[in-house]
Amino acid sequence: PVLRLLEAQLQDQRREHEEEMEALKNQMDLMQEDLEKQQQAFLQTLHLSPEVQVEFGLQQEITRLTNENLDLKELLEKLEKNEKKLKKQLKIYMKKVQDFEASQTMVPVERRPHERSMQVAVQRKEKDFQGMLEYYKEDEPLLIRNLIT
Repeated sequence: PVLRLLEAQLQDQRREHEEEMEALKNQMDLMQEDLEKQQQAFLQTLHLSPEVQVEFGLQQEITRLTNENLDLKELLEKLEKNEKKLKKQLKIYMKKVQDFEASQTMVPVERRPHERSMQVAVQRKEKDFQGMLEYYKEDEPLLIRNLIT
């Protein structure tokens, strides 16, 4: 159930990413059209005097660079926002996986048939060795998992 949920959420993210890529492709197509228009305007300015050509060219370049900078800032903001969202989701998923793994270690031994033999082996070893194991309560799920493996 948890894996299916994570898989569904991953597919949702993939779909969002594909939609974002499509939007970026459309934006690139619009920029290509704008470039073609600018090239046509540039060809028209070739018929003007040299001073007017330079001034017009500089104006066009300043306008183009300004628009490009604004587009890039907007794209950067979107990507940073998406990165923050993905990092937050990753933390949530990692917590869910850790909780799931911890809950698996808490399942009683009787419900896990392949681990009964491990318990028997541990009991036999306890007869050979006497002593105590000291550990922190927080480390119990990790200790149980390591004992099982």
